[in-house]
Amino acid sequence: MRDKAYKVLAKQLDISNKKAKELIDRGLVYIGNRKVKIARAEIDTKTKFRVSQIPKLKVIFEDENILAIDKPAFLTSEEIEKDSGYKLLHRLDKETSGVLLLVKNEEFREKAIDEFKKGEVYKEYIAWVEGILAEELTIDLPILTIKKNNRAKSKISYSKGKEALTKITPLEIISKYTKIKAVIKTGRTHQIRVHLSRVDHPIVGDALYGGKEWNRIMLHAKKIKLLDYSFEANEPNEFIKFI
Repeated sequence: MRDKAYKVLAKQLDISNKKAKELIDRGLVYIGNRKVKIARAEIDTKTKFRVSQIPKLKVIFEDENILAIDKPAFLTSEEIEKDSGYKLLHRLDKETSGVLLLVKNEEFREKAIDEFKKGEVYKEYIAWVEGILAEELTIDLPILTIKKNNRAKSKISYSKGKEALTKITPLEIISKYTKIKAVIKTGRTHQIRVHLSRVDHPIVGDALYGGKEWNRIMLHAKKIKLLDYSFEANEPNEFIKFI
C-alpha cells in the first residue's frame, strides 16, 4: 500500500498530520540518508523514517539593548522573533546556524540599523564548499533578489543588482571540499551562497544554488561585531566532524 509521506510519518510517530508535515517541510525527515523533500509524495506505508532533532536555542548574551542567540539550523529567524517577543535586527536563512541578533528598544534599533547601512558591522561566516579553494578570494559582484510566493532567490545582475562584497579565506581542505571563512561587507539576500556558486564553489547542501545534497546547508554565522558589542557562536559538530 502507498500513502502520502506525511501521513505515513504521522502514524509511525503517533503525531498529528500537521506536525508530521511540519517536520518534513523543515528538512528533518530522512529515509536512510536521503532527505524527504515532498510531504505529499506517495510512498510505501512500510517505509521507515529517521527524524533529526533541532538543538536547543542558546543565549549568547543579553542586556537592556540586545539579545544575541546561537540559532540552530532548521529553526527560522521569524519563529525566534515571535517566541522572544523582540524585533529581529537581521535574519539568517532557515538552515543557516549561528549568531542572530534581536533588539529590545527602538533607540538602540535605530542606531544598529544605521551601522548596518553604513557597512560598519563586521559579519564573519564559516562554510564548507565544494572543490579545492587554495587562495584568498574577493568577490565583488552585484546581486539582484527576486521575491515570489514568500520565497526569495538571488542572482548576479550587472544592470539591476546592488553592490555586494564577500571576502573568502580558505581554512581547511578535506578530500574535494574546502572549509572557508567568509566576511561580508554588505548583507544582500543569500549573498555568500550566490557568490560562492558563481565562482564554482557552491556551499555543500545548498541545492538552490547548485550545491550537493547534504543534511543541511553548511553555512554558519560565526561572529558579529556591532557598535561596542562582539558576539561569537561556536561551530556545530557537523562542521568540526565534516565527512
